[in-house]
Amino acid sequence: MTYTNVIKTALLGGALLFGGCNASEMSTGESSFPYKTVKNDPLKTRIYTLDNGLKVYLSEYKDAPRIQTYIAVKAGGKNDPATSTGLAHYLEHIMFKGTSHFGTKDWAQESVYLDSIENMFEHYKTLDDPAERTAYYAKIDQVSNDASKFSIANEYDRMIGMIGAKGTNAYTTEDRTVYVNDIPANELNRWLEIESDRFREIVPRLFHTELEAVYEEKNRALDSDQRKVFEAMFTAMFPNHPYGTQTVIGTIDHLKNPSITEIKKYFNKYYRPNNVAICLSGDLDPDKTIELIDKYFGSWEANDIPEFTYKEEAPITSPIKKEVFGPQAGMVFMGYRMPGLKTNSRDLLKEQLCDMILANSSAGLIDLDLNQQQKVSTASSFVYPFNDYTVHTLYAIPRDGQTLEEAQALLLEEIEKLKAGDFEDWLIDAIVNDFKKSEIKKLESNGARADAFVQAFSRNIPWEKYIDDIEEMQTITKEEIVAFANENYKDNYVVVYKRTGEDPNKQQVEKPSITKVELNRGDKSEFFKKIEGQNVEALNPLFLDYSKDIQEAKMNSDITVRYKENVENDLFELYYIINVGKDTDPTLSTAIQYLEYLGTDKLTSAQIKQEFYKLGAGFSVNTSSDQVYVSLNGLTENMVPAMKLFEDLLNNAKADEGVLMNMVAIEKKNREDTKKNKGAILFTGLMNYGLYGNNNPVTNALSNKELELIKPQDLISRIHQLTKMEHRVLYYGPESLDKVVSTLNAEHKVPSTLQPVPTAKEFYIKDVEQPKVFWSHYDMVQAEVIFLAKGQKYDPKRIAAATLFNEYFGGSMNAIVFQEMREAQGLAYSVFSKYGVASEKGKSDYTLAYIGTQSDKLTEAMAGMKNLLENPPKNDQSFDAAKKAILSKLESERITKSGVLFNYETALKKGNDHDIRKDVYEAIKTMTIDDVMKFHSDFIKGKDYNVCVVGDRSKLNMETLAKYGQVQELSLNDLFGFDNKPRVKKEQ
Repeated sequence: MTYTNVIKTALLGGALLFGGCNASEMSTGESSFPYKTVKNDPLKTRIYTLDNGLKVYLSEYKDAPRIQTYIAVKAGGKNDPATSTGLAHYLEHIMFKGTSHFGTKDWAQESVYLDSIENMFEHYKTLDDPAERTAYYAKIDQVSNDASKFSIANEYDRMIGMIGAKGTNAYTTEDRTVYVNDIPANELNRWLEIESDRFREIVPRLFHTELEAVYEEKNRALDSDQRKVFEAMFTAMFPNHPYGTQTVIGTIDHLKNPSITEIKKYFNKYYRPNNVAICLSGDLDPDKTIELIDKYFGSWEANDIPEFTYKEEAPITSPIKKEVFGPQAGMVFMGYRMPGLKTNSRDLLKEQLCDMILANSSAGLIDLDLNQQQKVSTASSFVYPFNDYTVHTLYAIPRDGQTLEEAQALLLEEIEKLKAGDFEDWLIDAIVNDFKKSEIKKLESNGARADAFVQAFSRNIPWEKYIDDIEEMQTITKEEIVAFANENYKDNYVVVYKRTGEDPNKQQVEKPSITKVELNRGDKSEFFKKIEGQNVEALNPLFLDYSKDIQEAKMNSDITVRYKENVENDLFELYYIINVGKDTDPTLSTAIQYLEYLGTDKLTSAQIKQEFYKLGAGFSVNTSSDQVYVSLNGLTENMVPAMKLFEDLLNNAKADEGVLMNMVAIEKKNREDTKKNKGAILFTGLMNYGLYGNNNPVTNALSNKELELIKPQDLISRIHQLTKMEHRVLYYGPESLDKVVSTLNAEHKVPSTLQPVPTAKEFYIKDVEQPKVFWSHYDMVQAEVIFLAKGQKYDPKRIAAATLFNEYFGGSMNAIVFQEMREAQGLAYSVFSKYGVASEKGKSDYTLAYIGTQSDKLTEAMAGMKNLLENPPKNDQSFDAAKKAILSKLESERITKSGVLFNYETALKKGNDHDIRKDVYEAIKTMTIDDVMKFHSDFIKGKDYNVCVVGDRSKLNMETLAKYGQVQELSLNDLFGFDNKPRVKKEQ
């Protein structure tokens, strides 16, 4: 996968400082390995450098007996040869295929075939005649099939799953490639042994089927309007730098002419210990950990790493305008080229402050002037993070009737305000405090801690400098910001107008014909047997005891308060949960949306947002189908003033008819934009139609006509009623339960007697009496398909078998569906299946299977998935791996912090009075593959399915679709119910 991190805090250091100079010093622990530490580093990071140059970042955080691992390589798409782009990304895929030690039954024989395949691909790329290329590719396909007889597919995934790893993945950016695993703490040794072998050599096993997966990924990229925007922007902005002259995923021409030889050269050049960092955070012993890392990685040979050089880009002196087309909503993006992340300079911090002054989701100029005043549908800004440059990006989605150029003009007005210093003096201090709060929150996440190491390493920034960002940011003055803005925000931008319409440059990577390869699931390499045979002391699982892990009390009006103490920091989370939602009242979500724009008699809406931001508090009201969540979070010292502010808004929000008129107009435009969103069409519209019929949770919405007829007071009354209905309070924070209840009694305004919640409209998954194929047209290269079937009503006794079946059949890269559909046949880039357990008692389970594939592969892909749903292969090796993976995950999983409270909420919704994971764990320990196959036979086999398809009508094979049921095209109004028809329609 390719990955782009556009999080607003991407430029900042990964840890909060508490003052003082951050000098580094060298130390040695119980081991003999010297390490560097930094004063005032709350992560207490140890940084080691092995003799071969390998960097190791270690941080202890024992929230759970798990370790987040990242292995970062300081090379990405920009390091690809210009004549063979996409290498770094393709190499990332190949890194999951094994080595000469695992993934093979007989390396001596397999290697002969793999060498031949490499030579054949080198010859293949010299051919120009289409017929000759097709004929020669058939020969490659035959040799690849012969080679597969000696391979063992997915041994890496099977091993890594066996040790209980989660989140196994990798990503490639322009600047780095990173390999990801979250492992149980007791499996560090086996993980290191596996990874050390993986990083020593590259074996391009099952190359041509993985090439098919990359083709599919490229086609998905070609269907992405946002990717078109950034490719156009970067091409214009970086005419001399690989950021603009090539893409991470590569060109179609280069993908069609892959070079294994060039991929190997790239690996040998950049995958060296002196260009790699192992970044770990979690339940670890640093001294023992570094000894293990040296044991497995210490002999990895270093080499000189070529320095990446590039020609500096010439200044942009006048706006560069570009235009792209696609089916999604129109939007405008503007980008200013700025210093790169690697500089970690004061100017970089000024850029980040400028970004947050413009848009911080609460009190920025764009937030208040454009979003709050409803001048556009939505607008914001972010910094696109490259090492050599950054791109400060602003974007807007226009209102109905508003042109992209008019929306751009509004963005430019906000830039002018920034340059004029037309923003509150307190805003910079508030932004710094916002970052501080975010950094405190990051300390609670091993993922965030380890990712900070990746960022510092890949940018070549010393840790002491990296974590000093906020400290230095505090010293930046408003005068500096204004001067920086005037110097850097001129007519030196690139603007891309993304217009709705057919793309005249639409391309597609065509599917080559390939033969299904051998998977050899029943075999094990000697390396696998060695890993499997190692004795590892199991962790003791720790399940929740709700009576001990949660405290309860009553506040005024007999409201239940559930409490969990925060023992780590001074942050709090407060929730009011009301059991009403969109299914109870379709107007409620509109009322909550309205609240976003309202003020009170005391403060305007903009002033309320500014006050919350000053306090470092986050406030939101959200609705789901069956619940409303009123949430407040922030620093405990500001909890009471923040509560006063949001209680006043909930109880005294003031109607504004002009705001409502604008909101309705924007909402109607947003609805039209939703109809242009492929994901919403498939996973919201079609999927709900396939499960529930035409009267479903999505179509149970106000029509446009009903929206237009709403009166302000109708919405205000619903807002004021929220906390007058029965509800409960959840609190996670450092204050005592008694103090929390006392504060709630003083600040939470409720009547003496609460009103009962009204009855919700119930939606039930329908039986598939006659299979149907529901499809909707979308201008796209791929086709995406979902199979849906109703299951039995929720039964907690079925969860264990469902969990194990999902892991075995469709839940990971080691699962049957992934192996058969992607690894063996290259029929899809994204494919999965699951037995979905109902979300509440009394509701039905369901079966879901998804395929994202090229339209010309649809016939094979659908047949392959249907066959797997009916006849999954029975394989003891895959089952053993799935069972070990589930047990290991349960043994090392810990539910902590506010997660304890929400886990209990989920249990109550399902009618469970205890942590159901305990039952699942005990049941799975004794399960066999026959139990999994019986589960399939009882609950999945023989089911009739509704099938949902989104794709281009000119590419979809209707004869293929008709094999799976009565084909019915659905309009977007059928799916979303936004037109002026009554919401309750006659059943079909």
